[in-house]
Amino acid sequence: MSKKSAKIAALIERHRGQELSPYYLGYFELFNAQLFYESHDVLEELWLPIRREPSGDFYKGLIQLAGAFVHLQKSRLRPSAALFKLAQTNLRKYPARHEQLDLVQLLGMIDEWLALLEENDFRQNPLANFNAPRIVLLGIE
Repeated sequence: MSKKSAKIAALIERHRGQELSPYYLGYFELFNAQLFYESHDVLEELWLPIRREPSGDFYKGLIQLAGAFVHLQKSRLRPSAALFKLAQTNLRKYPARHEQLDLVQLLGMIDEWLALLEENDFRQNPLANFNAPRIVLLGIE
């Protein structure tokens, strides 16, 4: 087991026994720590077995959102925008509040990051000038 795998396993273990999936909760913890690649990996564990179920596109959208920030971290601005748009498409299929997540707020945040990319014609990485966003689940501190 790699050091990364051990850290992820410990993270998941900390979230076991809660109302929501430990993988889902781990995603937000990692995302908010700007560990976007790891957040993508963790949520993919939850998504893969259920990707064709009703919430499959919801998790796929969150994975794409993390992927968009991975691209920003690597200064791949156009691929980042493409993933932001895919995430929007998948997340818009769900009600305003889904799985304790305020999707209206999240979709607005994605719009803001897309605007930052597009207003500079993909010449400036907004992650260099702005802090990455934090995503807070409703009812969870």
